[in-house]
Amino acid sequence: MKTDRAPETPETQGNAPRGRERREVPIALPSLGEEEWQALRGPVLSGWVTQGPRVAEFERAFAALHGVEHAIATTSCTTALAVLLAALGVGPGDEVVVPAFTWVATANVVLHTGATPVLCDVDPATFNIDPDRLAACVGPRTRAVMPVHLFGLAADMDALGRAAPGLPLLCDAACAAGTGLGGPAPAGTLGLAAAFSFHPRKVITTGEGGMVTTNDAALAARVRMLVNHGAGVSEEQRHLGPRPYLLPAFTAPGFNYRMTDLQGAVGAVQAARLPGLVAGREAMARAYHAALADLDWLALPPLVPGHGWQSFVCRVLEDRAPAPRDVLMERLQAMGVATRPGTHAVHVLDCYRERFGFAPGDFPGALECHRTSMAIPLHNRMSAEDQDYVAACLHAVGEA
Repeated sequence: MKTDRAPETPETQGNAPRGRERREVPIALPSLGEEEWQALRGPVLSGWVTQGPRVAEFERAFAALHGVEHAIATTSCTTALAVLLAALGVGPGDEVVVPAFTWVATANVVLHTGATPVLCDVDPATFNIDPDRLAACVGPRTRAVMPVHLFGLAADMDALGRAAPGLPLLCDAACAAGTGLGGPAPAGTLGLAAAFSFHPRKVITTGEGGMVTTNDAALAARVRMLVNHGAGVSEEQRHLGPRPYLLPAFTAPGFNYRMTDLQGAVGAVQAARLPGLVAGREAMARAYHAALADLDWLALPPLVPGHGWQSFVCRVLEDRAPAPRDVLMERLQAMGVATRPGTHAVHVLDCYRERFGFAPGDFPGALECHRTSMAIPLHNRMSAEDQDYVAACLHAVGEA
């Protein structure tokens, strides 16, 4: 890899590539519009803005799209993961295996139960947990494995199941709304349960928000109870029932992880649009592959059936790249193209490094992804001209 910074030229000083008009292309924008705006009128005018009929509508739509019997809305993917661990009784003395390259919430939720997150290295080609390394991470205290479908690409669940037989697979599907709709199986059906995110950088959004999906009726019932303070019935059931003045029974100490009906109204509209949004992103991913295939320093994400394309995350190949990744990102930002690291390696974050004594080389796959991953703009409000401009800028920084 070239360690000396290339001299600045007119192409890399905040201008567009030669012959191009400069554009501003954000890394992501939510796809929201008039229909979502109008959907808010119902709960606003009715006065029922906490969890109620609109959330239930969103849950039904999401479950149907993802081929599962049960979908339970939450305040975020983080709380969805937390309530799943609580529902399984994970606590002090237990271990849960999580990927070493993921957003920190995946590991944080394990710590918050009092259990210990055990990091497993990832395959840089997919960014997902490496099944060949999983068996060595499983021990007598392991209660679950939490694979992540990172950036919308489903983890190899069959291989993970063989590597950890008998253990529940709880999928962090934060990036995976719509993953598998055109492939082998929707993400919500994979493993014992899955947790989704509706953050604005995801394919569909409710601002913040999450969803648990499962085909296990007993698990779904316990999750639904824990999401609502541990109450035996929902607020809607109680207020619309024959004796709304009586408080429900509380059979377990639960949480307040309820989604609002304002979010549910938006989510129901977004769910109806999800297949089209994923199809649009797949078309853009294919266009990127065609436009960037000649860049030998940029490893592109795999084009596989069912990829949900929450993000288009490449790897800057250090032995071929014209400059380090962060320098390339700086140059692209100056040209109007937003980029981001894919995510981070958990073991190099201060709170985990200091607590567990990790060294950077402990998880080489995760470290490589941490150092070289680069997300380029991909969202449903991009135009073909935007995408063409991004490709032109990537060629320009490679020639600097």
